[in-house]
Amino acid sequence: MSPLPADEHIALAQLHADYASIVDAADWDAWCELFTADCVYRVVPRENHERGLPLATMSFESKGMLKDRAYAIRETLFHDPYYQRHVIGPPRILRAEGNRIECESNYAVFRTKLSALTTVFNVGRYLDGVVRTPQGLRFASRQAIYDSEMIPNSIIYPI
Repeated sequence: MSPLPADEHIALAQLHADYASIVDAADWDAWCELFTADCVYRVVPRENHERGLPLATMSFESKGMLKDRAYAIRETLFHDPYYQRHVIGPPRILRAEGNRIECESNYAVFRTKLSALTTVFNVGRYLDGVVRTPQGLRFASRQAIYDSEMIPNSIIYPI
């Protein structure tokens, strides 16, 4: 049984659904708004996470850094275009105290290049710190901990 009231659990599930929809639509400004000003967003290999190693494939430590990434995606990064599709499992509540909810959820990201078949791009789990704000629930931290040691040579879009 979840330690959250049903309406908050629904709001948390909606935050995860909004995240998937926004990233899949490449709405990078809306992606940034899902986070707090002093957020942390990291994409980390499972082995590094389990061994407590600090190295991350991507690491941003504020909404300003997320906005820089959004600008880079739109204006400066050159790559073969592709679409992403996120499938995110329901959040499992790990802890809910005060204004903060700690949760985890499994994810799979599929990638479709314009002239190729869809492939599994990245699979793992999110570890999230979510806080209540006047604008609704927002990510204070999001770690995408991916399972495979083999990843493409570049990750352009957020996981």
